[in-house]
Amino acid sequence: MTAPDMIAPEPKAAPEQLVLDLPHRPALALEDFLVGPSNAAAVSLVDRWPDWTARAAIVIGPAGSGKSHLTNVWRLRSGAQSVAASALTEAAVSEIERTGALAVEDLERGIADERVFFHLLNLTKEKGHALLATSRDAPGDLSVALPDLRSRLRALPMVRIEPPDDQVLKAVLVKLFTDRQLTPEPHVISHLALHMERSFEAAQQLVEACDQLALSRQRRVSRAIAAEALGRLQQHPSEVGKD
Repeated sequence: MTAPDMIAPEPKAAPEQLVLDLPHRPALALEDFLVGPSNAAAVSLVDRWPDWTARAAIVIGPAGSGKSHLTNVWRLRSGAQSVAASALTEAAVSEIERTGALAVEDLERGIADERVFFHLLNLTKEKGHALLATSRDAPGDLSVALPDLRSRLRALPMVRIEPPDDQVLKAVLVKLFTDRQLTPEPHVISHLALHMERSFEAAQQLVEACDQLALSRQRRVSRAIAAEALGRLQQHPSEVGKD
């Protein structure tokens, strides 16, 4: 988190931006979602609601790729509640009956009650309820003991969020910094995007590392701070943020 104290300017640096002492809370509204070729299919799925031909679907994508963000957008549109697959219980059946829609997130972490999940999928066919599932792994790679559920999962319409292209990666970095009330100059963003691992998870870790280093040095997020955070993250991930 950024500190409320005065941040000392670096020599010959441009005037620093105002940093507010606000909690770090990612923006999850529809207008905050960054759309590009890598996630266009997943965005299209949510945009087509409620005109889904199949009443259940699964979004696959790596950590930090925006699955939870899209799920939140869909929940706001559909009135659905969300439950972690690892915490799935019989209560989810009552919930989907009450609202007509349910999101089941993070299937790769395990499905607590596979029979309940199978029943939920049946309800989407029998009663026209809707279910949106998310996972880092494709249905065929999930560890599922119940044969009927394995078969049903593999038959679900699936959309995949791919690793970010250059345009989306830069936009993601800007958004993550903005969530932390930080506004690095464009050349800093370009430097990070050019040299970092091209993944959403790496972007989250890198922005956190920049934030921690800037705080510890009482500096803005300059190219020097960004380069040092990038080097630390690449060489010694466990030491990032220590000073």
